[in-house]
Amino acid sequence: MRSARPGAQACVIWTSEGFPVDNTGTADEGLRETGTTHENGTVFRILELQPGNTPRVHRTDSLDYAVIMKGEIDMELETGDVTHLKAGDVIVQRGTVHNWVNRGTEPCVIAFVLIAAKPVEAGGKVLQAFG
Repeated sequence: MRSARPGAQACVIWTSEGFPVDNTGTADEGLRETGTTHENGTVFRILELQPGNTPRVHRTDSLDYAVIMKGEIDMELETGDVTHLKAGDVIVQRGTVHNWVNRGTEPCVIAFVLIAAKPVEAGGKVLQAFG
């Protein structure tokens, strides 16, 4: 596990490079150095957020599948919308500006699969990843 920010720890389980994914080889692709996302690839990561975690407003150039494995979490969007999620809930994140906030009393554990995607475009403008 590595600390992503105060109140958060992340562990990369697996990464892949290119599409379609090549299943040959014996390397442990969970050891690959990667950022939040992996350009032209995928990242499977487990994130644990403690109650009162430090905010990280961000946008990624990826299609994200998330499964809440334990606890509860709020996903805040730049529009001000908040979605409350609990263990067993799933969400698909498609390049929006968002933040994960644990307002509960227990850690929240989330499994993410991030798949490289083209940047979001709106009004003819490319919206870059940040955060």
